[in-house]
Amino acid sequence: MFSLQLLGEIRNRFMHVDSCPYQGPRIFLENAGGSLTLKSVVEINSQLAGLPDNQGRVNPASLELVRIIEDARANMRLFLGVEDGPMFIGESGTELLFRMVRAAALGSAPGGNMIGSTLEHPATASAGKRWAKIAGKEYRAAIHDNDTATVTARDYAKIVDAETRVATVIHTSPVTGMAVDVEAVVATIRKVSPDCIIILDGIQHAAHGGLAVGDYDIDGYAISAYKVFSRHNYGFAWVSPRLATLPHDRLDNTAEDFWELGTRDTSAFACTSKVIEYLDWLGSHFTQSEDRRSRLLAAGGAIGEHEHGLVNIAINGHGEQRGLRDMPEVYLIGGYDNPAREGLVSIIVNGIDSLEVVAELNDRGIRTHVRKADYFSGNILEPLGQPSCVRVSMCHYNTPGEILRFLGELEDIIVTGVQSGAKEDLK
Repeated sequence: MFSLQLLGEIRNRFMHVDSCPYQGPRIFLENAGGSLTLKSVVEINSQLAGLPDNQGRVNPASLELVRIIEDARANMRLFLGVEDGPMFIGESGTELLFRMVRAAALGSAPGGNMIGSTLEHPATASAGKRWAKIAGKEYRAAIHDNDTATVTARDYAKIVDAETRVATVIHTSPVTGMAVDVEAVVATIRKVSPDCIIILDGIQHAAHGGLAVGDYDIDGYAISAYKVFSRHNYGFAWVSPRLATLPHDRLDNTAEDFWELGTRDTSAFACTSKVIEYLDWLGSHFTQSEDRRSRLLAAGGAIGEHEHGLVNIAINGHGEQRGLRDMPEVYLIGGYDNPAREGLVSIIVNGIDSLEVVAELNDRGIRTHVRKADYFSGNILEPLGQPSCVRVSMCHYNTPGEILRFLGELEDIIVTGVQSGAKEDLK
């Protein structure tokens, strides 16, 4: 895990790291709902938001905006680890995934089927079902395993065939926190349907480890910026050359691989560059390499290791503080010894409504989130027969002390709830 000195330097680079402007002091364990924002992102966003100039003009301000955008595209490529194919920005990661799925569904060979999984977020699941129907293709979903809370290549092998035209895969579930073995899933699909267009939802994974999209043998990858230390209202995506040139919405007389619609928000590009600069800085503490891509990968590895340590504390406790494993009232979705877990635990407290647990934690200065069996999380909770769960999502700027504080407060809530329930029974 990070040294205390480095962790202090990391936390100093983020806004509202230990205090909410509306609530006061609090521990932020709601990172899957949106990470903390870098101070450098806020600064550059404010600086560029005031400019009246657009790109494509012959004046100093416009030329600088073009430079910022082109630099950001290069930074995005390094972050994802891709070379060919366009990088572009849209309204959100969800919007970008819908656009990619639509182009793949309508532009792939007629007939056949499209596949996904029950682990997926609606960003791909809803898009896949909608555009399969419109394109006249059958939609199939691989069923995730309730015990491990993830989906495997074996699950995809049950539904893929030679007629599979489009496949979607989620890199990490925002409900269970479990990552998917992307390489194994893609290899399984390619073996049966070599020309299948494969699109990955990287929204949850991107902040929790290094990316090597160019090695995944896929056709599309999308990220939501607010999940990766930046601001709301934009996401960025990459598409392979063959997906990029399928028929899609674009302006007349633009290049076949042109995916952006309207004037670009330069601040979105600049904010993304600031995120990647931060990761470059972080990675420099873990490698002596002069290569920026190597430093970004080193940052991803270090982030994953630190978050694994935080999860280990949450599950197993530390010192005299019991972990979730030793709290008999707690059920942990995905189990206690799951190597696929990335920086997140979703729990159900027997006998206490999840909404009540979240509200009580919030009153005690710990920000978590309730996930309900609705259109966002019903795919995970309904098979478990649960109406809701408490999602506790960590990020690399969280400290071991914050996790121990969460565990202590949760224990107290459980004891109070059990005692309250016992009194009700006596009545």
